[in-house]
Amino acid sequence: MPESLIAIMDALPYLLQGSMVTLVVVVGAMGLGFALGAPLAVGQVYGHPVLRRFIAVYVWFFRGIPLLVFLFLFYFGLCTAFDINLSAFTVAIIVLGLISSAYQSQIFRGAILSLPEGQLKAARALGMSDLKAISVIILPQALRLSVPGWSNEYSILLKDSAVTYALGVAEIMARAHFVATRTYQQLPLYFAAGVIFLLLTWVGTKGLRMLEEKVRIPGYSTHGL
Repeated sequence: MPESLIAIMDALPYLLQGSMVTLVVVVGAMGLGFALGAPLAVGQVYGHPVLRRFIAVYVWFFRGIPLLVFLFLFYFGLCTAFDINLSAFTVAIIVLGLISSAYQSQIFRGAILSLPEGQLKAARALGMSDLKAISVIILPQALRLSVPGWSNEYSILLKDSAVTYALGVAEIMARAHFVATRTYQQLPLYFAAGVIFLLLTWVGTKGLRMLEEKVRIPGYSTHGL
């Protein structure tokens, strides 16, 4: 049996353990991005001009600085300066989540703007407050329309998670690098890591496509989002 294949087979269980770490980081970041992104989108569409400006700066800030810079800034900078004891794993989720919130807010904003304005006006005419109308009428529709955007965001976060190995997070890339430097089988091990990333991307996007079909609103198109 070729030595490269033996190296892959020996390292595969170790790499698959890293894939679980990667998935937890990605799911955690997407969850944090959703929790922050949805309110940011509502504020950007319906908020006071001052609030809209603040959110625009927030989005610009987190979309404009490279991920690696943010990871180092939070882990080696802010955590050290303020004596905050956070693990590299936690910092990775927080940083990826904050960056994702900026992107998800724009996904949600586009979905909200794609809905007819008359829905909010009709809700007001029925005596509903703006907050209630947005939470029970606008947001449920917007979230359904945002599923295709989530597929793209999931793929981006999955690839970006590989950068977190710079902090020592034991994800797929970190484990592949660890084994490769000890076995000198760089090509097959990095190739195996790439295949695992491809499979995780396929499974995640496939699941989100199934969710999209399940929650699709008849009469609405997501092609313009």
